[in-house]
Amino acid sequence: MLETLTIVAVLTLLLIIVLLVMQHRLPARATQVLEQQHRAMLTDLHDGLNKQGDRQAEHARADQELIQTSFRNATQHLSGSVEALVKTMDTRLEQISGKVAERLDEGFKKTNETFTNVMTRLATIDEAQKKIDGLTTNVVSLQHLLGDKRSRGAFGEVQLEGLVRNILPPDAYSFQEKLSNGNRVDCLLILPPPTGKVPVDAKFPLENYHRMLDENLAESDKLAARKQFKLDIKKHIEDISQKYLIRNETSDGAVMFVPAEAVFAEIHAYHSDLVEYAMHQHVWIVSPTTLMAVLNTARAVMKDVQMREQVHIIQSELGKLSMDFKRFDERMKKLSEHIRQANKDVDDVQISSRKISEQFAKIEAVEMQEDSNLDKLK
Repeated sequence: MLETLTIVAVLTLLLIIVLLVMQHRLPARATQVLEQQHRAMLTDLHDGLNKQGDRQAEHARADQELIQTSFRNATQHLSGSVEALVKTMDTRLEQISGKVAERLDEGFKKTNETFTNVMTRLATIDEAQKKIDGLTTNVVSLQHLLGDKRSRGAFGEVQLEGLVRNILPPDAYSFQEKLSNGNRVDCLLILPPPTGKVPVDAKFPLENYHRMLDENLAESDKLAARKQFKLDIKKHIEDISQKYLIRNETSDGAVMFVPAEAVFAEIHAYHSDLVEYAMHQHVWIVSPTTLMAVLNTARAVMKDVQMREQVHIIQSELGKLSMDFKRFDERMKKLSEHIRQANKDVDDVQISSRKISEQFAKIEAVEMQEDSNLDKLK
């Protein structure tokens, strides 16, 4: 719009200059005509400018209304976008809050489970500690048990009884059996001849064995305990040989049961002379492990003897079976002869039946021929 007004102003200035120039050069009449034309032109120009100004104002108003409408639309669109964004943010926040609450619940549950497991394990540990304390008490009691001679003998007898009952049949042993000399043996193994009855003693001297291993004693006391331990074993071997080996009643040897593998190893490792002395006295020193081997061997021998005893019965039964089979063979031959004879009789009967059938066929043929001849005569 400003550019249009500038152009109009310039054109007006040019017209004025032209008129001024023409006033000096043209006559008055022409000048008047030109002036009128100029005025008419200016009037038209003014009217055109006014109309153009009105159009420019209308365009400006239209542009303003368009701008206001666009602004309102943009504002509404922005408001809608902001509201949608706010709703989306609220939804996301709710989802995040739900997930956070869920994670917190899971965390609390896992924490509670972990705490419960920890408490359970602590209770288990407490129970195990109580069992350990009880085991310690039992170990102390076992030490007191093995320290007392009578209790130690009972412990050895229980261990011996468990081994014997688990391996041998009931008729192969007897506990606390009284012998003819009045002595009562802890266990008497009843084995087949020529072994016979084998006495087993379960009482064993351990006092000096514990003393020679005691760290609180002086070295001289330990040596004295070792010597006494050896003497105790030697005396125990002699007692077993004298009390339990009876001619024509028991076997030639007896068993000295040592209820501890460590003591058995000590004797065989450092006191081989005691082992030889026991062999001369017909006493066999055994531990729980070696006694198991002895009992298993005895069970195998008993089975072998039983098998040998059963051989005669088996032979006798085989002889009886042979006689029965011989009679069966004879009767089978007779039956076969009867079957053969019956088969021959059946064949003979079939031959007779065939001949009779042929005779009947011939008779029927003759009768039919006679009937035919009679018909011809008629």
